[in-house]
Amino acid sequence: MTDAELRQKLQEAYQELFNLRFRLVTKQVEDTSRIRVVRRDVARVKTIMRERELQAEQGGKADERAT
Repeated sequence: MTDAELRQKLQEAYQELFNLRFRLVTKQVEDTSRIRVVRRDVARVKTIMRERELQAEQGGKADERAT
């Protein structure tokens, strides 16, 4: 996935999490385990984004050492 796709997926997951929490409070949610799944999806996407960020920083530092 590209960075833009990851950001889009993260935004969608946050929106779904908000909706699930809202429905939980109003007693309209049927499957409470979905909240846990969505929270883990958010964590996965954020982890991938952070890994890419760190790799980009490492790549920049490697280039500085080479010159």
